[in-house]
Amino acid sequence: MNNPVALVTLVLYSAGLVGIGLWASRRARSQDAFLLGDRNLGPWVAGLAYAASSSSAWVLLGFSGFVYRVGLSALWMVPGILAGYAAVWLWAGRVLQESSRQQGHLTLTDFLTEFAGPQAARIIRIVASLLIAFCFSFYVAGQFQGAGTAIDGLFATGFTPGVVIGAIVIVAYVFLGGFLAVSVTDTIQGLLIAVVAVILPVVTLQAAGGFSGLGIMLSAAPESYGSSFGGKLGWVAAGFVAGLTATGFGALGQPHLVAWVMAARDRKARLTGAGVAIGWGVLVYSGMAVLGLSARAVFGADMSAEDVFFRSAAVYLPGIFAGIIAAATLSAIMSTVDSQLLVAGAAVSHDLGLGKAFGGRDVLVSRLAILAICTFAVAITLFVEASIFRRILFAWVSLGAAFGPIVVARACRLRPGGAAVLASIFSGFGLSLAYEFNLLGAGPGNAWPTIIPWLAGLIVVFGATRMQPRS
Repeated sequence: MNNPVALVTLVLYSAGLVGIGLWASRRARSQDAFLLGDRNLGPWVAGLAYAASSSSAWVLLGFSGFVYRVGLSALWMVPGILAGYAAVWLWAGRVLQESSRQQGHLTLTDFLTEFAGPQAARIIRIVASLLIAFCFSFYVAGQFQGAGTAIDGLFATGFTPGVVIGAIVIVAYVFLGGFLAVSVTDTIQGLLIAVVAVILPVVTLQAAGGFSGLGIMLSAAPESYGSSFGGKLGWVAAGFVAGLTATGFGALGQPHLVAWVMAARDRKARLTGAGVAIGWGVLVYSGMAVLGLSARAVFGADMSAEDVFFRSAAVYLPGIFAGIIAAATLSAIMSTVDSQLLVAGAAVSHDLGLGKAFGGRDVLVSRLAILAICTFAVAITLFVEASIFRRILFAWVSLGAAFGPIVVARACRLRPGGAAVLASIFSGFGLSLAYEFNLLGAGPGNAWPTIIPWLAGLIVVFGATRMQPRS
């Protein structure tokens, strides 16, 4: 603990988050309030919370390191991510919001089962809930791994205590306040991430000699580093670009992201919230891209990509900012984990119907489910070895391919029945598993793992819906 100012800053920040959870707990009496904040979020809260929830620590630690290591070709990921934001809010968002309000949907699973018969809807709920709980457990484990690494690196607590500390803070305010607490804390966290994503790149860019310094670095770097296609040609280049940009469309199938659109107050709030989220994405991803390139210019090519963010902060920011940097990093982690835990709890309580099975105590069952899933995720973090990136990417691609094509079909005003929904879920998720375990070739530029499962689910849901008997 060689930085008491940083420690005090982080403790006060965490205490503030728990305080928000206590405040919100007074208003989270109903299932609607606990899971969707009574569908009354304004545009700034909904937009910033969505943006922060979509990015996690990866935007600060992973993307800056990716640009540092790969070069200009890494920037192809940004238009895909921003297009995913726009697709969720402006295109699919219309149907999501309208259907949620008219039919009383509380979760993405409710939305998926709208045109399924009772028996098929029950099967879909079971399958979707198990997928959400399973994938989010590994997704959350990846985030806890990042939290443990960050806390240990800054305060030398050891990895295990760092994981436990991060988990306790997150569970405390989600457990107490539900969606309202998550929305307020994610808004604060989104603002903090944006501030750091401006300050740190600016000071590192100055140290690199400005944009002219970046130009000198790019001219001296290997040709592939300064190439828009990473030195790749033909179909390999096309596959590389397609694979990177397609990743962003996984947002359409993420239950914890579409919840923010469903919770927006009205159409105006949704449209304004889209601008807020996209503006945040432009600011933060641009900042992290500049940071990655600037770090390459000042530190050379031999540094670990994961160290770009923290090393730049340690070298170019005063020591008093260490607490702010720690808070920003944990904010990026918390803002994703909290919404995922809430959705996973909803899957167990609402979608599986366990809340009704326990005498209508939906909120209590949701809270207990959140606690159980968090405990399981901590165990995975501590006892199952895997990289953060691999865990998160698998969960993102799998859920996106399982649910995203159905959301697209609904946005196209189709009415997929139970058979079409189940076939799409199994085809998308099944192919994601096949690529995860290397049962299928990755294709030119490693494009297929992110594209083929999505296309398969899309073809299946459109084809099966067209074959349905007309009602």
